[in-house]
Formats: sequence, C-alpha cells, structure tokens
Amino acid sequence: MKTFPPHPLSNRLKAPITAITAYDYPGGRLCDEAGIQLILVGDSLGMMVAGCEDTTSVTLDQMVYHTRIVRRGVQKAVLVADLPIDTYRDPDEAIDSSRRLIEAGADAVKLEGGIEQVAKVRKIVDSGIPLCAHLGMLPQRVREEGGYRKKGRVAAEAKELLEAGLALEEAGAFAVVLESMVARVATEMTRSLRIPTIGIGSGKGCDGQVRVLHDVIGAFPWFVPPFAKVHGNVAEVIRKSLDAYREEVVDSDKVDA
Repeated sequence: MKTFPPHPLSNRLKAPITAITAYDYPGGRLCDEAGIQLILVGDSLGMMVAGCEDTTSVTLDQMVYHTRIVRRGVQKAVLVADLPIDTYRDPDEAIDSSRRLIEAGADAVKLEGGIEQVAKVRKIVDSGIPLCAHLGMLPQRVREEGGYRKKGRVAAEAKELLEAGLALEEAGAFAVVLESMVARVATEMTRSLRIPTIGIGSGKGCDGQVRVLHDVIGAFPWFVPPFAKVHGNVAEVIRKSLDAYREEVVDSDKVDA
C-alpha cells in the first residue's frame, strides 16, 4: 500500500481515502461522525445549495461562511475549503484569500489548475498554509472551455497533466484531486506521485475518492453525475414527510396541539 510523505495533514489520511463535500453544520457533523477522512467545503455549493448552473458565481465571502459553519460540526476529519474563482489571480491575492479560509476554520485550501499555478502554490505553502491541488476537469473554467469534458484522452494532454502533478507536488501540495480524468492517466499519476491522489470520475486507481454529499445520499434528484453512485433517497423521504405534514395541517383532527 502506498505510503504518503510526512505532512501534518497527509499523516491523518490512509488509503483508501474517503472524502465528501459538505456545506453546513449537519452535513459536516454527519460526515465526521461516519468516519469520513477528508471533508471538502466545495464551491460546488453554487449548484447544490444555491441552484446555480456552475461554480463561477461563488464568492469568497460565501466560502468563508460555509467553511465556518461546517467547521462547527467537524472534529476529526481534515477540513479543506475551495478557493473560489477570481480569488487567487496572483500570489498575494492567493495568500490573502487562503488566510481568510484558514481563519474561518479550514485546515487547508484547494485551488484549481496545473503548471500555471505552481508559483502561487509555493507561495501559499511557504506562508504556512497547507494546500490541496486540483487537476483534470476544472469546474471554474467550464464556461471558457465550453462545457465539461474528460481530460487526458490524447497523449500530449496526459503528459501535460502528469508534469503538472509532479510540479505541484514539488511546490508543496499535500494532496491532489483528479477530476474527470481518463482512468489510466489518473492511475499513472497516482503511481508517479508520492502525495495522495483523490479521484472524482477518474477511475479506481486513485488513492481515494471524493463525492458530493447530496449525490451520495440522494438529496439532489434533479441531476446526478454518471460516475456517482446514489446510496440513499433523502429527497423522497423529504417529500413524503412534507406530504404528511401538509395532510396533518389540512386535517385539523391530526394536529397535535
């Protein structure tokens, strides 16, 4: 089994790593109590909480707020918070934004991108803030790329991804999320890197997996990614409970005064 390099956070992770996004106190607490190793306050809250089409409208203030309330429910897991779009355009801004998330309770921050982000990653890490990288499909760039697509299909792109992973590791990232990456490329990167890889839609060859809480529990029935397995039906439980409540109120004899 792969042994991760010494780091205050990766020392708390053991393969296979379980990771889940959470956006509020009950979600964070339930994940923590279930023994999930890493909890991500993801900017996917733009869709799962706010009902937007993608993550590009999420602000730093929103991420600070959600990080703070998730932190109240998390005692054991590593808590990572996403740096939202346009909050790490240069190294100084990246450090300032990261500090706000750390002050809100995050153990580490996560940013998207490859070689072009190495200088920022190094600056953030050198400032004392742990950082998780993110390669493959980058949700914050979905509009400029014209949609979501699998990464690493052609040899040149696969080579670029691997080089980026090695550079981000060298810059000090303690882990890297591999999103929507061709499985063989994600597996090769996992074998090449010493730091843990956490996959989402990138096959079984990663050191761990991350999923959105709402997908796992069936709380967002309007869309489920093809790679996400639904293990519950919370939406149906809510609907039935609301129907029962409505009937209780309509039939006044059922109201427990």
